[in-house]
This record gives sequence, structure tokens and C-alpha cells, in this order.
Amino acid sequence: MASIAKTFPIGTPGMPWGPGEKAAWLSTRKIQRSYKEEVLQKLEGLKGRYDVQQYGALPIDEQRYPLYAVKTRNWAAGKPCVLVTGGVHGYEKSGVQGAIQFLDTTAENYTDKFNIVVAPSVSPWGYETIQRWNPQATDPNRSFNPEGEVVPGRSFNPEPATEESSALIAFLGSLGVDQWTCHIDLHETTDTDETEFRPAKAARDGITDCKPDVIPDGFYLVSDSSNPQAEWHKAMIDAVRKVTHIAPPDADGLIIGETVTQLLSYSIPL
Repeated sequence: MASIAKTFPIGTPGMPWGPGEKAAWLSTRKIQRSYKEEVLQKLEGLKGRYDVQQYGALPIDEQRYPLYAVKTRNWAAGKPCVLVTGGVHGYEKSGVQGAIQFLDTTAENYTDKFNIVVAPSVSPWGYETIQRWNPQATDPNRSFNPEGEVVPGRSFNPEPATEESSALIAFLGSLGVDQWTCHIDLHETTDTDETEFRPAKAARDGITDCKPDVIPDGFYLVSDSSNPQAEWHKAMIDAVRKVTHIAPPDADGLIIGETVTQLLSYSIPL
């Protein structure tokens, strides 16, 4: 299989980026949609029904990028707690808008049985600039590590804490929840993963043998291999199948390079 043909325009092939290359990358990122109009104004409209709390702001522009979470109001100590996050990868718009739509249309149906917290747009700078990374060219989704430390052997979270992950972890810690019953993190695999992000990541990391991959077409789950919940995941997939199609594996039986464990999800240690 040939390497990805596109040469990313920043950096020297085979050499990891330093501060200069990261600054050059940041200088070329442009605002392409409005966090205020598409997210903040919608959250404002939910304040009569939920507790909408600011839990931080991104230092790159604290006025433009406040961080918000939404809590159900009849919070009770005896209920199981559910967390929904969207926009950890800012460019994945469907997770952000899906989380807001859940709040607007459905979440209240479950508040007699569950405490629910939704952080709909974890990485708002990435949302506006349509970027997977944050302004430091770091993937927030790879930075949710205890105490901000990189955990040896934990390949899925290899990067130190980011502003986005640290703010959310601190907020969740303030809620006094001993054990979250469920965390649903909403993501989207877009064509730009192949055309933009993977070439950029290869350039940033000094990798020259980055191979093409197949973008899944349809819904799939990523599950925690340390806490398998096969029946529940199957129920979710069966429910989604009634609404839209499920992503088939590629010719090698994989989804984004991972082995499919059931129809159709794959497991990694989280």
C-alpha cells in the first residue's frame, strides 16, 4: 500500500514539529463557523429547563470560548449518573449538535431515573476552525489522563493534559460523583481525517510512511475493552439500525484499523 500522497505544507518530512512549525500551523487556521451562534445561543435557550454552568474558558480567547456543561435539575444522590460529551474533536459537528438536540428533545424523559450531565462542545476553538486538534496542535481526545500525566502503555491517551481536558476533568471532579454509570462520547469520522488530519499528524510527528486508510460509512461504536458491555452495545446498534445504516468493516475486516468485536463495534482500552 502506498504512502499518503499528499505532502503537508508545514515542516520538514521526517522531522517532528517544534514550536516554530506549530506556530506556523496555528497561523493558518481560520474561523469557519460560529460557536456563539451554533452552540452558545442554543444553550442560552435551555436555561429555563436545565442548569447551564460555565466550567472554564480557553485561554486563546476567554470571551469567545467559554466552556459550558448542562445538568439536569432534579439531581439526586441516589440516582445513577450519566455523562454525555460532544466536540472533543471540535471539527466533528454532529456530536456537538447531537448533544444539544438530545438536551432539547429527549434528556428530560430520563431525569426521573438518572442524573445527566452534557458537555456539548469540549473543544470550541476546534469547532469554529473545523480542526481535530486544539491551538497547541494537540489532540484533546488523547489527553484525558489522570493528573495530566502520560500513562505508560496506554496507547490511546498518549499526550499530556490539555486546557480542554483539564477543565472538564476538574468540573466533573467537583460534582462529587463516585462512579459514573455511563459515559457516551459522541464522535464523527469524516473524510477530512484522510485528507487533512492524518497527513498533518504524520508531519507533526515526523512520520514518512503513513498509509492510507478507509473512512467508515455509517454508525459504529468504540467500546472499552477493560469493561465489555456486549449486550448493551448490541442494543444500541440494533436501535440505530432502524434510523440509519451501520458501517461495514473494510476489506480486512477492520474499522479504522481496529478489529471488529461484534456487529459493529470495536474495543480498545480506555
